[in-house]
Amino acid sequence: MDDAGVFVVKLQPMTSITPNANLYPASTMSSSSGVAASAAGVSPTFSPLYQQIKSLITQSLQSGEWKPGELIPSEIELAARFKVSQGTVRKAIDELSAENLVVRRQGKGTFVATHHEARAQFRFLRLAPDEGVPHYPENRIIEVRRLRAPAEVARLLEIKSGDSVVFIRRVQSFSGVPTILDDLWLPGSIFKGLTAERLNEYKGPMYGLFETEFGTHMIRASEQIRAICADETVAQLLQIEKGTPLLNVERVSFTYGDKPVELRRGLYLTSQHHYRNELS
Repeated sequence: MDDAGVFVVKLQPMTSITPNANLYPASTMSSSSGVAASAAGVSPTFSPLYQQIKSLITQSLQSGEWKPGELIPSEIELAARFKVSQGTVRKAIDELSAENLVVRRQGKGTFVATHHEARAQFRFLRLAPDEGVPHYPENRIIEVRRLRAPAEVARLLEIKSGDSVVFIRRVQSFSGVPTILDDLWLPGSIFKGLTAERLNEYKGPMYGLFETEFGTHMIRASEQIRAICADETVAQLLQIEKGTPLLNVERVSFTYGDKPVELRRGLYLTSQHHYRNELS
């Protein structure tokens, strides 16, 4: 319970990936010691070797060496690059695959994960129909504007209060029924040029647009969920009665380096849907 007597559920469905700042490119690797300490005197890391390789691969993903959807080098090539065994590389890639940063395709190799894949779209869309197969909703953009970040938005996005943010309001519908009202705040320094026209023109998932045109790939999210009642404005946008129960889902999404790049507050109508999550 919070101070107002509202039940709050906190979820972290995605795994955090934070590259180790003490790791260095392949040129600093040696066959005997794995990752070497820098000449500047940074203390060496003592994490397992496969974790060090995982962090180095993550750094390459973060730097854009391999773009979303691209094939990464084979395990044999990576083992030669980092001067470690193929088994060590395989274990590192196993974890990256489990965290949805890369995707293995039988007979083709390992590819950088992309939001354009159908399977990736449902990682961040947790609302599922009570009956039938999950499908992606139709979007209607209500508003897009640039504004100065309120203090709470700035805190969650780790920017300065008053910094530029892009605010987006949209309604998402399933089979023509308005079901989700989303308010989003995005750092203005990253999402320059994002307009309502561009969002309306783009027919794929919004995260796919962020990835392709703004170089921002979402890799995990942290959420808080509580129950509320629809006020008059929300009721009009979702075409429901005032006071209808809704789920209020506040999400902060992160890109590489655990950098927050999106704050989203969504109101979910659950008369024909439910919020699903897998715990492991």
